[in-house]
Amino acid sequence: MFFCIRNAMGNQALLSLKMWVLVTLCIPSGLIAQKDFFQPSPDYNPTRVRGVVIAEAVGGAVITLGLNYLWYKKFPHSQFHLFNDNKEWLNMDKMGHATTAYNIAAIQSDLMHWGGIRSGTSALIGTLTSLGFMTMIEIMDGHSDKWGFSKGDMLANIAGCLLYEGQQLMWNQQRISLKYSYHHTLFAQYYPQELGSNLPQRMLKDYNGQTYWLSFNIASFLPGSSSFPRWLNLSTGYGAEGMIGAEGNPQEINGKKIPYFRRYRQFYFGFDTDLYRISNLTPFSTTLLKLNRTLKTPAPALEWNDQQGFSWHWLYF
Repeated sequence: MFFCIRNAMGNQALLSLKMWVLVTLCIPSGLIAQKDFFQPSPDYNPTRVRGVVIAEAVGGAVITLGLNYLWYKKFPHSQFHLFNDNKEWLNMDKMGHATTAYNIAAIQSDLMHWGGIRSGTSALIGTLTSLGFMTMIEIMDGHSDKWGFSKGDMLANIAGCLLYEGQQLMWNQQRISLKYSYHHTLFAQYYPQELGSNLPQRMLKDYNGQTYWLSFNIASFLPGSSSFPRWLNLSTGYGAEGMIGAEGNPQEINGKKIPYFRRYRQFYFGFDTDLYRISNLTPFSTTLLKLNRTLKTPAPALEWNDQQGFSWHWLYF
């Protein structure tokens, strides 16, 4: 699938940055010079909200046209149909869907809150925007002969949205984040057309090098008087390796024999950070560091898999 579906989080860092750039371009330059530009407005600010809406309308149109003419046009169109891909990529693609949906909801909610919309409403707008965007992609897949509408993907999209909205309803804050990390693997060299031929492509397409994390902000669960660092998290991760193809590994590609690789799942436990929670940051710094809400901080981690048992990584990406 295309980058926004094929991999979630390698794209989310760019997504958050691009959304802020689009908003910046649509806001009068005089406002940008103000020191409180990155500070959420205490009251409804129609100029900011209008800038966000215009930017997203333009961005949405560009994305839709780009997907249709630069990607889906390559493959035959068909009547709307379903597609069961639940056995592909050891479910790494489903983790990508959930993580993408969660982070789109979080980014959109931040933008609405920045425009002065109260937190409950901005969270709901973020959740519905994310679900709508992800559903649009699935519908486009449903009309492509190569893929189809995946109920598994859609359930993962809903799960990511519910993780965000549920926390807002329960705690009015995000105590648990869905994050992404990537490390280089040897598998892409055997099938670069599918897994990527350079670093940006592999970050998006090589599931072997991706890990998806549930990152728990411990201080958020403790009493307000606790001195536990607000920026320090514990996280659990899921990854998989040995995958050359979606459901199974081919024995050869373009006449070249492929070595045997066992496909297996990986589970991690480690440390993480939410750097935007550090006290006394400027609004600009907080906004910039919210990329850390999407990208897992490299840190020590304990891994378990059924092939090698337990192993320790002093610094895991």
